[in-house]
Amino acid sequence: MAAPSFMQEMHAVGQRLLLKLKSLPQAEPVEVVAFSVILLFVATVLLLLLIACSCCCVHCCCPQQRGRKIQVRPVTLP
Repeated sequence: MAAPSFMQEMHAVGQRLLLKLKSLPQAEPVEVVAFSVILLFVATVLLLLLIACSCCCVHCCCPQQRGRKIQVRPVTLP
């Protein structure tokens, strides 16, 4: 029952976004700047999410081949 209401909500959000985009050329400069800042924020979050997921997949899917560990010994001074 939650899936149809979620899809309806996403459709409503998409419709509001489309309406906002259509009215943007006639909007005041403050509204254009505010909409641009929000859009930039959403794009940044999505980009960071994509980078995080790709880094996680690289470590999970392609484990690095590690050689033997070399122990570091302290240098004795004469």
